[in-house]
Amino acid sequence: MKRFLPIFFALAFCLAGLTRIQAADPAFGKQPNIILIITDDRGYYDLSSHGNPHLATPNIDKLRDESLHFTRFQVSPTCAPTRSAIMSGRAPFYVGVTHTILERERMKLGVPTMPEMLRDSGYITGIFGKWHLGDQDPHRPDKRGFDEVFIHGAGGIGQSYGGSCGDAPGNKYFDPAILHNNTFVKTKGFCTDIFFNQAMKWMEMQKGKKPFFTYITTNAPHGPFIAPDSYKKKFINAGIKGNTVGFYGMIENIDDNVGRLTAKLAEWDIEKDTLLIFITDNGPSASNYNGDHKGKKGSVDEGGTRAPSFWRWPGVLKPGADVDRIANHYDVLPTFAAIAGGSPKQQDQLHGRSLVPLLKDANATWEDRFRVFHKGRWAKGQAAKSRNNGFAVRNQRFRLVGRNALYDMEQDPSQKTNVITKHPEIAKQMNAVYDEWFDGALPNMVNEDAPLTGHNTFHLMFWKQYGIEIPPVKQRKPMPRKKKKPKKE
Repeated sequence: MKRFLPIFFALAFCLAGLTRIQAADPAFGKQPNIILIITDDRGYYDLSSHGNPHLATPNIDKLRDESLHFTRFQVSPTCAPTRSAIMSGRAPFYVGVTHTILERERMKLGVPTMPEMLRDSGYITGIFGKWHLGDQDPHRPDKRGFDEVFIHGAGGIGQSYGGSCGDAPGNKYFDPAILHNNTFVKTKGFCTDIFFNQAMKWMEMQKGKKPFFTYITTNAPHGPFIAPDSYKKKFINAGIKGNTVGFYGMIENIDDNVGRLTAKLAEWDIEKDTLLIFITDNGPSASNYNGDHKGKKGSVDEGGTRAPSFWRWPGVLKPGADVDRIANHYDVLPTFAAIAGGSPKQQDQLHGRSLVPLLKDANATWEDRFRVFHKGRWAKGQAAKSRNNGFAVRNQRFRLVGRNALYDMEQDPSQKTNVITKHPEIAKQMNAVYDEWFDGALPNMVNEDAPLTGHNTFHLMFWKQYGIEIPPVKQRKPMPRKKKKPKKE
C-alpha cells in the first residue's frame, strides 16, 4: 500500500506548486467587492430551480441564472467543519474542528484566515449571522480578521452546550440579542431579516471607499424550525407536516432576503463591481425532497456533502455556465486570494486550489484530486478509534464510502451499486490516501481533550453587560451514548 502514497496523496492535497499562490495582480484585473452567502442545513435540492416541487425560490433561481455554477461543489457533512474549511483553506480536522459543540467547534489558533488575507489585500471585512468557530475571545471573528462583527453564539440561536459554546441566554429566532462588535444589542424582527438588514446597512456605508468582503451566514433553516407565520401558511395549506413546514418557510424567507439584497446592489449601481456567491454548509436536515441523492446532513454520502454553488459577477463571469469539475469548500480561500491579488500565509499547508481557471473557462484543463470527508462527532477521547467510522473519499468519478463501498458517481449518482469488485485498485488507492490523511489530521485535533467547565462565554458577556448576577455553574450530565442493538443470530 505504501507505494501508492506519494502519487495519490499528492493528488489529494495538490501539494507544493498546485497550492502555492504567489502575490500577484487581481486575477480579473480589479478587486471586486465580495459577498458570500451561506445558509445552514439546506441541501442541493432545496431550490425550485433544482426540482423541489414544494418550494418557490424565484430570487435565488434568478441569481442562479445569472451565475456560473459549480454543479458538484462539495462541503463537509456538518456546519462548523464547513465554515472552518472556508475560513482556513484547509481540511477541517487539520484546524482542530471535529464537531459542532463541546469545544471541538473551535478553529485552531494561529491558523491564518481568509478575512485576514483579504484585509491585508486592502479589503474591509464584515460578518453577519453565524460564526460557529469558537465563542471565546481569542476565537471570535474580530480576532480572526473581521472588522465588523454582528453574530449570535454557538451553532444556532438559543443553543447552549457544555463548555464555552452557547448563545445569549433566552434567545429566540424573533427579537434576538445579537453581539455587535462585542456589545449585545436587542433587535426586533425575525433573525434572517435582521442579518440581511444589518449587512446591507453596513455595505451601504462602505461602498465606494474600499472593496468590502461581506459574509452573510444565516442560522436558518437550522432547527428549531421556526419561521414567520406568513411563510408557513402555504405549506400548512399544502398538507406538509412537522418540521418541514418551518424549514421550508425559512428557506422562502431567505429567498426574499436574497431578492432584497440583489435589488440593493442594482440600486447602488455596484453590481458589476461585486462578486456575489451563494452556497450552503451541508446536506438538508428537514427537507422532504432530496432528488436523486443518498444521504442528508451528517452523512458522508453525496447528499450530505453536495451543495449549490453560484458565482455571479456581471460582465466578468459567464452567466449560466456549468462547471462539472469537483470543487469544494477549502478552495474558497485560495480562489479569493487570486481574485483579490492576495498572498495567504502558510501557503504550503493549504489543501485548496484556486478555482480561477474554471471561473474564466468552465472547460479549462483541471487535474483531478482526491477529497476526504469524515462526519467526526465521536465521543470524547475516541478520535483515534474513529478512523473507520463515517468517512468517504471522492474524486471526479468515484466515491469510496467506508473501506468497502465504491460508487461510480458519473454512472450511478444515487449510489445504488457498489462497484468495488470492478475497480479494486482505485479503492485501494483511496484507502491509502485516506489513511495518510487521517494520520496527518490526528496531531491537529487540538480540542479533543478540552475541559467543559464554567458557563457559556456569551452567557458571561451578557450577564456582565446587563449587570445580572452570575448563577452557580450547574453540573451537566455527560451526553448518553446510543446503545448498539444486538446482532441477530
